[in-house]
Amino acid sequence: MIDRNFSPVAGTEAPLSGTRRSLTFPSLSFGPINKFFEWFGDLGIFFWRVVHAAITPPFEFRELFRQLDEIGSMSLPLVALAGAATGVVLSLEARYSLTRFGAKSLLPAAIVFSVIHETGPIITGLVVSGRVGAGIGAELASMKVTEQIDAIEASAVSPCRLLAAPRILACILVLPLLTLAADFCGLFMGWVAQALVEPLSFHQFISAGFKGADFNDFLPPTFKTMMFGLIIGLIACFQGMRTQGGAAGVGRAATSSVVLSSLFVILADVVLVKLILIFFP
Repeated sequence: MIDRNFSPVAGTEAPLSGTRRSLTFPSLSFGPINKFFEWFGDLGIFFWRVVHAAITPPFEFRELFRQLDEIGSMSLPLVALAGAATGVVLSLEARYSLTRFGAKSLLPAAIVFSVIHETGPIITGLVVSGRVGAGIGAELASMKVTEQIDAIEASAVSPCRLLAAPRILACILVLPLLTLAADFCGLFMGWVAQALVEPLSFHQFISAGFKGADFNDFLPPTFKTMMFGLIIGLIACFQGMRTQGGAAGVGRAATSSVVLSSLFVILADVVLVKLILIFFP
């Protein structure tokens, strides 16, 4: 019989297969963790390059205005529809819940505060991350795999200045405006859903909803979406400009842009809500 644990070198026994698996286990365990921190490091370096390109001349104003139109006006119908649907759902659910507890008179205030404080901003961030994140990721990824970005670099033009900075800045500037549109559509459709059940003028609805409120209740939730815009634009540009693998890589870049930007928007919302409650009680 042949001893499978016997090594022909110097007559020693070879290590058992279980020992070999235990030796490779740490490398398998820390591989994803290392890739995670490596991804964050590359993202930080990319962010610094974009900031440096954005604050040094020449400035790409024409590309910025084009991205403002592409990201803002093209996303407005989808954001408005999502905000309107959210307003109707909130009105129906809040009316049912408040009626059970005998607090139906608080319905306008509940709708207004729910939409403007949280629902409008987070719905806008997720909708834009789905539409704009996928679009930017796929566009830049296709430019990367077809070597257009390499051609831009060969022309002594920074891709971060020409491609990434205008898109990220446009996302930052457009998100608060889209949030206001989503808030208005949500409040208007919330009033419509309320008026169909019980006659109530829009002026009475808004007056009752905003009674006792001030700017500290509405400005921070609206402007926190600028951070959502930074996250969406940064991750989409980063994933697109580091694409490899041809057409399959373009699909992966678009998918990862949507997934990662949506995830980080939700995580950022948790942190920003806590900060707003601390600094704007």
